[in-house]
Amino acid sequence: MKINKSYLFAAGAVLAIALWFLFNSGRKDDKAPPPESSVEQEVKIPKVVVEQREAQDHQNSFKLFGRSEANREVDVKAETAGLVISTPISEGRRISAGTVLCRQDVDARQANLDQARANLEARELDYQSSKTLVEKGYRSAVQLKSLQAAVNGANAGVKQAEIELDNVNMRAPFSGIFDSQTAEIGDYLLPGQPCGRLIEMNPLVVAIELTETQVGKVKIGQAAEVKLATGEDISGKIRFIEANANTSTRTFRTEIEVPNSDYALKGGVTATVAIKAGIVKAQHVPSKILTLDSDGSLGVRYVNYDNRVGFSTITQIDEDESGIWVTGLPDSTRVIVQGQDYVSVGTEVDPKVIGYNGATE
Repeated sequence: MKINKSYLFAAGAVLAIALWFLFNSGRKDDKAPPPESSVEQEVKIPKVVVEQREAQDHQNSFKLFGRSEANREVDVKAETAGLVISTPISEGRRISAGTVLCRQDVDARQANLDQARANLEARELDYQSSKTLVEKGYRSAVQLKSLQAAVNGANAGVKQAEIELDNVNMRAPFSGIFDSQTAEIGDYLLPGQPCGRLIEMNPLVVAIELTETQVGKVKIGQAAEVKLATGEDISGKIRFIEANANTSTRTFRTEIEVPNSDYALKGGVTATVAIKAGIVKAQHVPSKILTLDSDGSLGVRYVNYDNRVGFSTITQIDEDESGIWVTGLPDSTRVIVQGQDYVSVGTEVDPKVIGYNGATE
């Protein structure tokens, strides 16, 4: 039987393809796969750069923000009813205690004083006459006592009239700055209505808020350094610490007294306050290595004795141009300065230790 040539060609092609696949699959099997353990090891042990930090004695310093305030301010008010006839002091002037800020019309007050003085003079004449008669035996001593009481009453009337007359002058109760004038000439003031506002600027007060953890480390009389937003650097002392915390903020208002005899310092200015709170053990670290844990707490990642990553929540107590001083780290610590954002707590790492100058240890 004669076989068709096309069948023979097709069978040969199928055989050639089968031999090609068989040959190439055998070559792939000869290649050994890369060692799986070394690849996994490179992934599991990341490299980080660490610096050795030892705890040192350092001055604990609280850095707080507040504002300057006047020592006190009052509204100078009328003590009697009357028409304002004079306002001799202009706003913004520095004045001494006793300066008249507003003056009311005298009205009948001078006449009342004159009448009281005349009454006193008459009572004194009656007393002197009766005293002469008593000495001569023509009048009893009891009558003299009654006339003495009348003299005393008339004298009290004179003093009352003098006070009432002087009440038309509204005077500054202390030295300060006449900040604002409320009453104008022609205004009729009743007792208790204001003439103007007086503020005392010496000493100046800088008010800050202490937290619950800070208030126990600060005491009255302690020194504080203040830098005002207007550029002045001044020193003061703590004069007041609030006994009860603010119910909303849980902070304690604290006042720092600052001398201001030349009135150069102004009130209402933002202030940065530094208060020294004793010596503590702290480490100096770069500020760039600070990071957050899963709870949002600020801290530093470090490498512990078995080359695993740890995390400590820190408290900043001071800063300088090269970094910050913090508490909360172990006394001897290898802090991660490179790679801290790519590792988590408990991760095993391959640390490269460098010194402060960057040299490998």
